[in-house]
Amino acid sequence: MRVAILGCGYVGLELARQLVDDHAVVGVRRSEEGIEAVEATGAEAVRADVTDADALEAVPDVDALVFAASSGGRGADAAREVYVDGLRTAIETFGDRENSPDRLVYTSSTGVYGDHDGEWVDESTPLEPTTEKTAVLAEAERTARELAPEYGIDGAVARFAGLYGPDRYRLERYLDGPVTEGYLNMIHRDDAAGIVRFMLESTDEKLLVAVDDEPVDKWVFADWLADECGVERPAKRTKAERLDDDSLSEPARRRILTSKRCSNDRVRELGYEFRYPTYREGYRDAIEAYCERHG
Repeated sequence: MRVAILGCGYVGLELARQLVDDHAVVGVRRSEEGIEAVEATGAEAVRADVTDADALEAVPDVDALVFAASSGGRGADAAREVYVDGLRTAIETFGDRENSPDRLVYTSSTGVYGDHDGEWVDESTPLEPTTEKTAVLAEAERTARELAPEYGIDGAVARFAGLYGPDRYRLERYLDGPVTEGYLNMIHRDDAAGIVRFMLESTDEKLLVAVDDEPVDKWVFADWLADECGVERPAKRTKAERLDDDSLSEPARRRILTSKRCSNDRVRELGYEFRYPTYREGYRDAIEAYCERHG
């Protein structure tokens, strides 16, 4: 199978590393630095912007597309340009080819669920995005699942929980505090990539929630980290205390008020085996590194 990873960044590079021994992999990035990172995985590298149809012509024909591009943490307008317009451009560009892909996996976010007052959500839960950016992500999901089939491409969505792993552990953030109450839904980078690989190789599911086994209370998580690192447990804040801060932006307030626990029951039922089933396994390297640095 030949796979093109459009936006071959944090998760995409790990996906390339996992696929390259068994498949032909093409990683697409905009920058020269990004191209070097793709080449380091052993994959073929193509420099192109996913929003530029002409540039995408440089990508060879493939059997499967993974759309993992990032808007760089910018606002809703930038997100729309990449996730909706860029995805549409990619589907139309590859779909119009004589040898069009069979499968598309779009990487989305569990942010599309909105607030469920701490209750469980899964693939069957209706979407209720609470910010402009998460509304854009929900629109992009519809594009992947509805537009792709018009071009004979099987469109699917991997809905990622909060990504963590090398260079993204945020350990000090929780050790230093204060920590606001709420739930954390997380997935290690290697398992996020692993679930996309699973969707390419082992299942024709149209939607999977990519989250680990144990959504965790932030206060419980922060205390566990502190205990493991041998430091004092951080200060805690309730949501009401945090919301008293007049400098908070409206999107930040909405994030604080958004609470849910994401279930991975479907992923487990299909047979995916996690490398890092919970934060306890996933944060072990970061904890050991912290303890080494601080003696």
